[in-house]
Amino acid sequence: MEFYTSIEKSESQEIKKFQEQKLQELLAYLENHSPFYQRLFKENNINISDIQMLEDLKKIPTTTKNDIQQNNDDFFCITPDKIVDYSTTSGTLGDPVTFGLSDNDLERLAYNEAISFACAGIQKGDVVQMITTIDKRFMAGLAYFLGLRKMGASVVRMGPGIPELQWDSIFRYKPKYLITVPSFLLKMIDYAEKHGIDYKNSSVYGAVCIGESIKNQDFTDNILSQKIKEKWDIKLFSTYASTEMSTAFTECEQQIGGHHHPELIITEILDDEGNLVKEGESGELTITTLGVEAIPLLRFKTGDIVKAHYEPCQCGRNTMRLGPVIGRKQQMIKYKGTTLYPPAMNDILNDFNNILCYQIVIQSNEIGLDEIIIKLSTDSDSENFVNEVRDHFRAKLRVSPKIELIDFDVLSKIVFNPNSRKPITFTDLR
Repeated sequence: MEFYTSIEKSESQEIKKFQEQKLQELLAYLENHSPFYQRLFKENNINISDIQMLEDLKKIPTTTKNDIQQNNDDFFCITPDKIVDYSTTSGTLGDPVTFGLSDNDLERLAYNEAISFACAGIQKGDVVQMITTIDKRFMAGLAYFLGLRKMGASVVRMGPGIPELQWDSIFRYKPKYLITVPSFLLKMIDYAEKHGIDYKNSSVYGAVCIGESIKNQDFTDNILSQKIKEKWDIKLFSTYASTEMSTAFTECEQQIGGHHHPELIITEILDDEGNLVKEGESGELTITTLGVEAIPLLRFKTGDIVKAHYEPCQCGRNTMRLGPVIGRKQQMIKYKGTTLYPPAMNDILNDFNNILCYQIVIQSNEIGLDEIIIKLSTDSDSENFVNEVRDHFRAKLRVSPKIELIDFDVLSKIVFNPNSRKPITFTDLR
């Protein structure tokens, strides 16, 4: 199988023409099989034959996660007997949103991860240790396994947590790559240093990092990435994906953004009025899935604020690249005239070696304004530690949040909830 597809090396106009053909196929499929989009086309007097070019997509209303949650069954385009896997993702209204996958959808998912991992340099025969769950209706863990299997890599399914077992597995099976939440690498390093493990001479060459940002907007290492690399000289690759789009944007060896796979997804980056942003500007990533059978999506607003990069990449791909997620649109914070997103606050807190764990809590105060509370555990004996943290916030973000010190045993159970797929470092109570 080709893991470096020709369409990714094609000229931009060829890619556009290719995607417009795929869009025609999708629109016909939705009109024949999707109760939700049949209704949307009818209510908005949309004739799909009028949608010929990518520019015509603006004639169609966008879809949100709220739409899927309120009309979950109507998004299914296949009957239940053709669903071979059920996955869920968090919903805006509390209850999870269900996604079903057909046999062909699982093949597409495997193909997506195979070409994405190949992008990061993983090859047939490499051993890859998965420090992620593959159960609990988690699509990504299943996708990683299927993709690695498809490309001929060997998989060590360790699951999350337990540094001792991770190191035992690393020295036993000698993986070249890890797939993990990057902050867990710091826990592994800490365990190795305390127990005399020669981790710097392990087999690990690189880690595919999920769930947390490791780059600044200019693609330099952020504080989390710097702290890992200061201790352990391994390659860190960013990847961005979601259950809704069943597609990943993964960095190549150049590490200047996650590559778009045009055979799998159409992307738009929209401003608050729903218009395409100008090149170089940030906006909300809006996606249209290609080749999905069970729950294909048309102009789905992901809620993620991103910036696209279009300069040719030295790896030979001519596809658009996504920069690090700036923030979730719904998690935008207005604090005393300053606009903030959680990733900027994560960077500040990750700068302190004495912080054992933390959680950012946003709530509305008695007059309806956003209030920031930083709950943290520390092993610092300094009486001025809280002031040091607060001063760092003032210097970097020009804000002074409320800070609460909480015992590690109490806070760690909240942050590292066993029912969550990644650390819960942000809670929005607004």
